[in-house]
This record gives sequence, C-alpha cells and structure tokens, in this order.
Amino acid sequence: MHIAVLGAGVVGVTTAWFLQKQGHQVTVIDRQNQAGLETSYANGGQVSVSHAEPWANPSAPLKLAKWLLRPDAPLLYRPRLDPYQWRWALSFLAQCTSAKAAHNIRQMVNLGTYSRGQLQQLRDELGLDYDQQKRGILHFYTNPEEFDGALEPARLMRDLGCDRQVIDATRAVELEPALSPIRHRIAGATYTADDESGDARKFTQLLAEQCRSAGVEFRYGTEILDFERAGDRLLGALALTDGQHHTIRADRFVLSLGSFSAVLARRLGLFLNIYPAKGYSITVPVKDPQAAFKVSLTDDEYKLVYSRLGDRIRVAGTAELNGYSRNLNFTRCRAIVRRAAEVMPNAGDWDRAEFWTGLRPATPSNVPYIGRSHFSNLYLNTGHGTLGWTHACGSAAALADIVDGRKPEVDFAFSGV
Repeated sequence: MHIAVLGAGVVGVTTAWFLQKQGHQVTVIDRQNQAGLETSYANGGQVSVSHAEPWANPSAPLKLAKWLLRPDAPLLYRPRLDPYQWRWALSFLAQCTSAKAAHNIRQMVNLGTYSRGQLQQLRDELGLDYDQQKRGILHFYTNPEEFDGALEPARLMRDLGCDRQVIDATRAVELEPALSPIRHRIAGATYTADDESGDARKFTQLLAEQCRSAGVEFRYGTEILDFERAGDRLLGALALTDGQHHTIRADRFVLSLGSFSAVLARRLGLFLNIYPAKGYSITVPVKDPQAAFKVSLTDDEYKLVYSRLGDRIRVAGTAELNGYSRNLNFTRCRAIVRRAAEVMPNAGDWDRAEFWTGLRPATPSNVPYIGRSHFSNLYLNTGHGTLGWTHACGSAAALADIVDGRKPEVDFAFSGV
C-alpha cells in the first residue's frame, strides 16, 4: 500500500520509518528542503516521560492572570481577532480541573513510557548517535509553592509507572553538581533516572537517511495546499513544487504537519483543536566543562528545560499564544539567557547565544491526535505540543499498527475527528 506522510518533522519521519517497516511504500512530503527544519529544529532536547503534567491544571488560571501583562512571562497569551485562538483558550480553561488533569497525565505518561522504549529499540537497531544523554531528568524548584504543587502530579506519575522521585536540594546537587551555585535557593527537586535527552533535529535527519536507504521517498520543497476527494475518501493531495501545481496520489495519507495540521484539516471540514504555542530556545557553546551540567534539567518555575548536546548547551521553553508568526521576541530571548546565566553562570558562553523560535502544535489538554479521521483513508499523528520528541516513536509505532488494523500495545485513548 502507498502511504503519503505529510510532514518531515520528528513525528512525520518516525511515522514513515514504522510504516515502511511494516511493508508499505511511503512518500514523505515537506515544504522545507530537508527533514527536521520546523519545530524539531532546535527544541529543548528532552525525552521526558516526567514532563507529563499538562499546562491545563487547577493552578493555571491564576498563573495566567498574573502573567497576562508580563512580556517575559513563561506562558504568554496575546488575544487576537481569531476565533480558533479563543475556542482553544476556552477549551484550555475547561481542562483546568483536577479530574481532567489526572486523566491527561495518565495519557501522556502511558504514551511517553511506550515511546521512550520504542526510541531505545530504534536507536540500538540502527546505531544512531544524536548527542544523546542517558542520565535522567532532574526538575528543580526555587519557589517553595511550585515545589509543593509538583508533589501530587509526581505521585500520580509514580502510580502510573514513571519513577519520578522526590528529592531534596542536597541530593539534587549530588546528582548534578552544576547546580551548586544555587544550592541555597533550591526548595526541592524530583528526579527521573530513566528519562533522556538528545538532539531531535540530528535524530530526525539521521532517521530520514535510514528511511531513504529503506526505500522511502522524500519530496522536499513541496507545499500541500488542499485535497481532491470523493465522499469519505481522499483521492490525492494538491501540491505546489517550484511554482508548479500537481497532485500527489496515494492509497492513504497521514497528517503530521504540526501547527499547520489544523489549517489544512479545515480544508476538509475537519476541526482539530490545535493552536501554535510559540516556543523559544537558545544554543550556546559550553564555556567550562566542569561547571556545565550533564543531567538534563527542568526549571519548572520558569518553564525552561536544559539539555547538554555534546559541546553545546540548549535551553528552551516558554510558550506564546500569538498566532502563526515566528518573529523573535527579544524580550523573551533575553529572559531565557538571564535565567540560565543565573542558574549556572560559568556553564555556557551566554553572550554567544543563538536564538530560535518554533511553533509547537498545542492541544488544550496537551494530548495529541493519533488515529483515523472521519475520512476512510486519512490518519492523524499531530498535536504533540511540547512533547513531540518525547512521543514521536511511540505515536508512530502505534499509528502504524492502527493503519494495519492492529490494536496498539500502549494504553492510550486514540482518537481522530
């Protein structure tokens, strides 16, 4: 069967890999000139089952109210004359209950644990090297209220099999000596030894090469504009390459275009409650290897993650709900540099920060769309928000099973529209 995967980010490329493994002819289509150049390009680098607490939780509405007028707020909402933004925001608020947060944590922990295992198998099978670190993820808190608020979600995660252990500041510094400069300010921490980190772009591009060697076709520089359809079936994808309009034919299609999945789905009358959450990152050279961290870190109060990628440091995070613009907001960029330099002043050459921004495809619940749509030959693997790298391999393996009519191994509420 010929399957067209729309999107060559980490989710699209892993989807292509698992589909070809099951014997399908696969074509991957992307508007960029190579894989991994959109949201996968410079993300936080964490493969973090422990990052399963959704943005929508009981404490979120009050935090949002306090952050509303702060240009450097960890989560920034900029109201626009956009009905899809308002619908997303209202749905987000509806998810901010204890019961819904617990349900969403369950979904993300289950998918994340399964996905991490799939990633490890794939890495061992292909011998991929993408600056991975297998030293766990340490969440640290410099605000006692933030630490107290993390205890219940951490307990829920442990109950679901994610071994997120609560530790004190002394143990945190033992695990990661680079935190010594702020030892006196750490109110508490959690540590998940099984979590990992690595360069998502490097992984995506290496896997794309493996896909190509296995017979997957990549059509870069190609933008999908619409679909040709008959009844509940797609006949082809209407595309634009080098100024030429053409139709891409396939037996089945997989939509993995990140934030742009929702825009294209509307062409078919499908509503995906996905809105772009613009994230920022900085990448800097390691300045002092002895002062630089090796354990991947999460600064929950500031919504930042830190990953060591060889001789580089990546710090990423924050979210800005402000449409599809990818213009850099330097106030937010400088806030990341300022906080990172405060936490580990000698770790990186902070004056040489390279700034980047990308659009994370966020759902109100943080739970992605994975499954078949109302169209008989259109499948969805999109809406992974901040956890696309974490969930990519598991989502892809599960979707490949769904395409072949098998029940996925993971306990997850698969859904389409």
